[in-house]
Amino acid sequence: MGIRFWANAFSGRRIILMPNKLLNWKFSDVVRFLKDHGFSWNYTKGSHYFYAGNYKNQFRQVCVPFHGNKAINPKTMKGIILQSGIEKEKWLG
Repeated sequence: MGIRFWANAFSGRRIILMPNKLLNWKFSDVVRFLKDHGFSWNYTKGSHYFYAGNYKNQFRQVCVPFHGNKAINPKTMKGIILQSGIEKEKWLG
């Protein structure tokens, strides 16, 4: 999962920001999570990247849209979770 840091201007401390449930997931967060679970890039078609891997001894292919630094729509995230076969609890931490 992507970890972002935000520096507090008043105290100088760094605060870790993680994606909140199905909100605020970015392309880089999803790709990092998939790679951590054994998926690798397969091919690209337009702005959609396809990652393939085995999860629980079953071949899976996941389509991840890339639209710059914009957050992925929560409904799209649900589709990505279903395609990957990885339990929703692992995604949401």
